[in-house]
Amino acid sequence: MVHVGEYGAVNTPDDGFLITTTENIPGHEVSQVYGEVFGLTVRARNVGSDIGAGLKSLAGGELKGLTKALVMAREQAVQRMMEQAKTVGANAVVMMRFDVGEARGIGTEVCAYGTAVTVVKT
Repeated sequence: MVHVGEYGAVNTPDDGFLITTTENIPGHEVSQVYGEVFGLTVRARNVGSDIGAGLKSLAGGELKGLTKALVMAREQAVQRMMEQAKTVGANAVVMMRFDVGEARGIGTEVCAYGTAVTVVKT
């Protein structure tokens, strides 16, 4: 499981699965490459949150409710990516990235993607 804080996440799964934005993992060697994996989630907008965000935007400052929602969406996307990687036999994902976009004007799409690999300690 990915551990999520209030406004951010630390990708340290309990089972030793590794996720990194780098190509290499210090102290490890890639022994097998499985290819691209991804996790996707689409979150619908909340009318109440949109109204609150609109009012907050007049005064300026962080939209904490929207920040929390995006953090949770990213965490779910990472979890789904990790599950997909495990199904092909990987124990790590390297070169992990996020892509965020609008989903038909009614929500936000968050995709976590990377390369599923097996790594061994060197």
